[in-house]
Amino acid sequence: MSASYRIFDLTLKHKENVSPSLLRCVFTGPEVQRMKLEAPDQRIKLLFPVAEGQSPELANSDDWYRNYMAIPKEQRPVMRTYTLRALRAAENEMDVEFVLHGINGPASAWATHAVAGDKLQAVAPNADFAEDSGGYEWAPPAQTRQALLIADETALPAAMGILEQLAQQVNPPSVQAFFEVPVAGDCLDMAHFPFAEVYWLPRDVGHQQLHGTLLVEAVRQRVNIPASAQAEAQSLAENSLGGDLLWERAEGAKTFYAWVAAESSVVKTLRRYLIGERDLDRSTVNFMAYWC
Repeated sequence: MSASYRIFDLTLKHKENVSPSLLRCVFTGPEVQRMKLEAPDQRIKLLFPVAEGQSPELANSDDWYRNYMAIPKEQRPVMRTYTLRALRAAENEMDVEFVLHGINGPASAWATHAVAGDKLQAVAPNADFAEDSGGYEWAPPAQTRQALLIADETALPAAMGILEQLAQQVNPPSVQAFFEVPVAGDCLDMAHFPFAEVYWLPRDVGHQQLHGTLLVEAVRQRVNIPASAQAEAQSLAENSLGGDLLWERAEGAKTFYAWVAAESSVVKTLRRYLIGERDLDRSTVNFMAYWC
């Protein structure tokens, strides 16, 4: 049986500025047509060259991770997790959106300086694998009528993909969304999502440099949790926080479905508030610490 994930060789085709802080890189490659996208928050791994020079290329195999770890640390590519923003398999193209925050980090530095023709490797879902490859959380039940999206800029590409998927439905659920971004120019056009009530929270307008503060405050002030999504009194003990989990998947959601992705301390705070103070049923919500 084929592996669920495999190595793909990519070449940068071109770059597009989505907003001041978000850069879309369009990649092509000889086998991108054998990649698959199973959800709008599909996670992939990108392998960036080490500072000392060009990283060794990994051959595609079922043991790609073992081969990766076998590379001496000083030569090993830097691995980072990203959202597969779009896949056009028939055209051998795929998109990844990078948050630009200077050149201190390997991913932002690569995206800033990369030019058409530059090479990169990715670990992504394998279309030859007949079963579910995993690597995503957005899986709302068909009867979902109300959804909640909470994201900072690192999770914005996935959140926008979710809205685009919902917009294709004949009767999409009503959505309440909270998006914290670095600057006002990062507030994207929501005209195609009339079913969504979106709160944009740019830190430059809010004069708040501490990441996540605006997001937490806005959720506390404005989030709408229907009574049907609250844990019943007799099950509050089972709905307890159970520690500061950084990754938790909605299991058993019905008509309300929530997706929360941000920096780890922000996710912890939001989880304590939504479950601990607002009694949101844990079965209805995904919590994901996208970075630390």
